[in-house]
Amino acid sequence: MKPNGVWIEIVLLGTAMACALALLIATLGAAAGAATGAEAAQQETQPPGAQTYEGMVTCSRCGARHSAVLGQTAADCARICVRGGASFVLVDGHGIYLLDGDIGVLGRLAGQRARIVGELSGKTIKISSVAAES
Repeated sequence: MKPNGVWIEIVLLGTAMACALALLIATLGAAAGAATGAEAAQQETQPPGAQTYEGMVTCSRCGARHSAVLGQTAADCARICVRGGASFVLVDGHGIYLLDGDIGVLGRLAGQRARIVGELSGKTIKISSVAAES
């Protein structure tokens, strides 16, 4: 009976080694897939041709100078001007850019500094994403 016991031990040892090797290969494959997924997500964050702009979201009528006579905050003044036909703009150190994006989101950021990612075409920024600066 002893010769059969040795063969069983050899088969069990081979099976255990095959399972351990399969587990190691699966772990390495999952780690490589996660690293590739992280790189792809990082590339999706900013579309090709898009740039990041930082500045004040305001209206095309008043720009950076809102009338203090109205007794309104810069945010309220910008929203009133946009309702009256003006457009939202971004004022930064390089100039004034018209913003082409969701009016609701821009309205919430009116009068605040924001970080905008988008494509510049002439003096208009086509917005991909926007966030308030902290």
